[in-house]
Amino acid sequence: KKETLGVFVSSSATEELLKTESRDVKDTELKELLPCGFGIHHAGMSRVYRTLVEDLFTDGRIKVLVSTATLAWGVNLPAYTVIIKGTQVYNPEKGKWCELGALDIMQMFGRAGRPQFDKRGKGIMITTHNELQYYLSLMNQQLPIESHFINKLADNLNAEVVMGTVNSVNDAVHWLGYTYLYMRMHRNPTLYGIDHDKIKNDRWLEQRRRDLVQTAALTLEKSQLIKFDRRGGILQSTELGRIAAHYYCGHESINVYNSKLRKTLSDIELFQVFASSSEFKNLVVRDEEKFELAKLLEKVPIPIKETVEESSAKINCLFQVYISQLKLDGLPLNSDMVYVTQSANRLCRALFEIVLDKGWAAQAEKVLTLCKMSDRRMWQSMCPLRQFNKIPEEYIRKLEKKNLPFDRLYDMKEYELGELLRVSKMGKPLHKYIHMIPRLELSAHVQPITRSSLKIELSITPDFRWDEKIHRASEGFWIFVSDVDGEILLHHEYFLLKSIYAEETHVLKFIVPIYDPLPPLYYVRAISDRWLASDTHYPINFRHLSLPEKNPPMTELLDLQALPLTALRNKAFEAVYQVEGVATFNPIQTQVFNAIYNGDENLFLGAPTGSGKGLCAEFAIMRQRANLPDERCVYICPRKEMALLRYEYLRKKFGADIVVLLTGVSVIDLKLISIGKIIVSCPEHWDVFSRRWKQRRSVQNVKLFIADDLHLLSDSDIGPTYEVICSRMLYMSAQIDKPTRIIGLSHSLSNARDVATWLKCSGANTFNFPIGVRPLPLEMHIQGVNLQHTASRLMAMI
Repeated sequence: KKETLGVFVSSSATEELLKTESRDVKDTELKELLPCGFGIHHAGMSRVYRTLVEDLFTDGRIKVLVSTATLAWGVNLPAYTVIIKGTQVYNPEKGKWCELGALDIMQMFGRAGRPQFDKRGKGIMITTHNELQYYLSLMNQQLPIESHFINKLADNLNAEVVMGTVNSVNDAVHWLGYTYLYMRMHRNPTLYGIDHDKIKNDRWLEQRRRDLVQTAALTLEKSQLIKFDRRGGILQSTELGRIAAHYYCGHESINVYNSKLRKTLSDIELFQVFASSSEFKNLVVRDEEKFELAKLLEKVPIPIKETVEESSAKINCLFQVYISQLKLDGLPLNSDMVYVTQSANRLCRALFEIVLDKGWAAQAEKVLTLCKMSDRRMWQSMCPLRQFNKIPEEYIRKLEKKNLPFDRLYDMKEYELGELLRVSKMGKPLHKYIHMIPRLELSAHVQPITRSSLKIELSITPDFRWDEKIHRASEGFWIFVSDVDGEILLHHEYFLLKSIYAEETHVLKFIVPIYDPLPPLYYVRAISDRWLASDTHYPINFRHLSLPEKNPPMTELLDLQALPLTALRNKAFEAVYQVEGVATFNPIQTQVFNAIYNGDENLFLGAPTGSGKGLCAEFAIMRQRANLPDERCVYICPRKEMALLRYEYLRKKFGADIVVLLTGVSVIDLKLISIGKIIVSCPEHWDVFSRRWKQRRSVQNVKLFIADDLHLLSDSDIGPTYEVICSRMLYMSAQIDKPTRIIGLSHSLSNARDVATWLKCSGANTFNFPIGVRPLPLEMHIQGVNLQHTASRLMAMI
């Protein structure tokens, strides 16, 4: 009205320049303001216009720049005067309008004054009378910065436990000593609930830190994020804890997921679980939003059971509005939607990995689809070609109206696609983009390992056109193996296909369990990690699958009275063990004693490590020394290091003059065997020496052959040689007049009967005890460490 707009344009040249620049601007508001010397700057503008405004303001062509608060943080544009018009900003995390903080005010006023042009700057703040005193004290006094770390202590402790930097309460107390919270608790203890008397008694606040850590550890244990040993103070991460730390999920959200996730969830219930995440607990429904939310509830495709007054309904609605790409009215509702969608992808991925860990096949596919819908901002029912931005909208809508399955479109030729849309020129580009959606061809070869495990070799062949601009350097796929009902996830694996291997066939090998009765088939699914409508199903039929025979039952450990040393009936032998403090034999040694010490037949003994198998072998050596003192005994240890240890052990028990260790040099070994009665060797050395057994009487005089650690027959390096020397001794025993007694020692085996039959052992002389019958009980715990970063994985294993 007063015609003062010209004051902000310094010269006619500037006016002409601003008019010239405004002609090319499509933003109506910016186009109207630029000729008057005004500019606007906010995150909703395109990058080109933001750069234009920044350059004009820096050059002095624009005198007044109106911007959002983020300009003070993200863009360095000093000015002579900074005006803060209103100190309330909407905080979507809290769901309400909040006053600007001290850091925001200081950062904005820090832009006032241009060092190269001005000697001073001017800052003007416009606020309400209620907040006037607060901002005056803020500007005139220095307020201390306090720590809010206690609020997030549990989640940060979980992250440290997952990384392996904190493994116990003591580690956590030490770690807490490096935080700013610890510093402020010293400086201002009353603010953090610490009495001055406690500071006198606990100068370093160790007990206070320990209380904080234990409270946080109990909270994490309740959420199943860690395992907490209260007695030893040990903190151990779980898979759920790793997921929470990786995706920045709070323990409160994990609590919600633990209580609400089930094996069978509908789409409605799945969206309800997402909306219940604690990350959105501060979002509320305002009165002015209810009318618009009520209209949106009718538009979203997944029905929402809650009423419009409930915050979960608002979160659910905004998430679906984001996927549907609907427009919203009003800044607060738009801000809330941005806040929800900023966390949507990571929360959906966290839900997906939680379901994977639980082994729910159908639910894993459903949650993975939700992740991709959130990422692509489209529903699964839409045409998959919407994932490309280069196809005109009208043609995609025509395809959606045809309501044809995507597999049918995939099988069509170019001219058929053109005829389908009645636009022949679109046939070629449609065919091109349809075949760019990643797909894999699968074939599988199965091999039963045991009656309860099945080895699958899965051949994967890419069947799509690779485009570097669309597919980038690699594409990820999830390989799922599920049961016949598609409910139980038997195996899952992430397969990364790189562009340089896009035309090659890849092979994955893994083992899955099988159960009785044998199911008719398993399903293998290859599902893209990023693309909708990119999945391949392959059934593995078990109709002609032949499983191995059932293994015989393990030997039952009988409840026998422990045999005393006097059972040896030899004072010299008893003295050997009396020196070691042995008074009685353990249950396994007691049960096999009669067969191994009082008999001469071949014998197989399978028992867990630490059950005294070595002592049982000594029973056989003692019997031979008592009955056939001039004959030889050979003790085979599969590795040289083990043979050396056994050699030293037997020398102490039976004397250094009769126990020898083969060297692998024939000349030296001939001399050693001529003087030795107990020969210790590894398979390689005995193989070399025993090949000419027909010419060497010293080999034929071996009347006791002990093969230790026979389970290493399955070792690819040692196994073949070990099997050869055992077979040779069996053959030699059958050819000579006085057969050789063979004793086989091993861990507990599932097919012990096969090994015992091969060694010519009768059923009465075959002992295969279960792995749980150790004299000293063993508690076994197997924990997988699912961390890709090498250093973090090694730290987590310690």
